[in-house]
Amino acid sequence: MSRTRLHPRVRVRTAIAAAAAALAVTTVTAAVPAQGADAAPHARPASVSGSGRILFDYAPDDEIRFTIDARAVPFSRPFPDVPALAHGLPTDARGTVTISHRVAATGQVGHAEAAVDCLVTGGPVATLTAIVTRSDVRPVGERIGLSVYDSHGKGKDRLGFSWGVVNTDLDSEGRPRPGITGTCMAPAPFNPVVEGGYHVHHTELPTP
Repeated sequence: MSRTRLHPRVRVRTAIAAAAAALAVTTVTAAVPAQGADAAPHARPASVSGSGRILFDYAPDDEIRFTIDARAVPFSRPFPDVPALAHGLPTDARGTVTISHRVAATGQVGHAEAAVDCLVTGGPVATLTAIVTRSDVRPVGERIGLSVYDSHGKGKDRLGFSWGVVNTDLDSEGRPRPGITGTCMAPAPFNPVVEGGYHVHHTELPTP
């Protein structure tokens, strides 16, 4: 059987094309995450933890403490009836928030506990939301938003919360009322932490 002899330039072009095809296959293969037992371990999930007393300028003598233990659990809260959210959100999270508020003028102490449902981080800053489960200071079932700034020991940590001086809306008659807090929605961390502190571990949001 006779063989077709290729012109030298054709042979070079063919070799280049083959190399390019091999590179493309290698690149695509590298971009697809490995599956099964040989898959690389996932990055440590984003998290926020710690306990601190804040200085709230509008009640400077009150003792207000927030304890947070939150960890990202991406795509763990599915919405089966919403195709785009069938697997949940990359910001899905779990954990607890505990709040203690002692009013200096009366000595009365209020408590609240909430279940974390969302967490997102960006460097030393995190925002999270949680649903109130037990409380004598906030409505049970309300979603609250918190923000945390981790100074890494180079200053004071900071914390913000979604009620009191922010998130006010107007009803149909123009009267002020609390606004609705969506998942991971929180103001800037506007209160300095004067006792204790928080640790924010940042991890980029994962893709599905």
